[in-house]
Amino acid sequence: MRRIKTAASGALVALGFALAAGSALGHGDVQPQPVKTDGLKPLGAEWVAENPYKGDAHAIQIGASGFNQNCARCHGLEMISGGLAPDLRYLPQGKEGDEYFVERMRHGAVINGVTKMPVFEGLISQEGLWAIRSYIESKHEE
Repeated sequence: MRRIKTAASGALVALGFALAAGSALGHGDVQPQPVKTDGLKPLGAEWVAENPYKGDAHAIQIGASGFNQNCARCHGLEMISGGLAPDLRYLPQGKEGDEYFVERMRHGAVINGVTKMPVFEGLISQEGLWAIRSYIESKHEE
């Protein structure tokens, strides 16, 4: 009887480890995912200073997809942050917000030696990043 309990306990422990390993992979691929920008005006190699796609419905749609693939894991679905990262609905609009966005997307953020925001420049195209900014602006709240 004791062997059955020990075997059952061992099986439960193994099942627990298997489930824990599966949940560790539950966030999927955390590498930056490409943003397909078909239909957006190409911007070239030099960074533009202000969002060229502001209010563009197609860019907002592309940006929503890009945000969900690359940003939502930290900034929350629909940009409603759970506290891990800033709630992007409250980013400033216009030039001030664009400058902040470009700085963070191009250079990331290291705070007290800890990477809080990865560098996206070179991993996602400028077009893809500005599409994400367009999506963020479309959800802005005061």
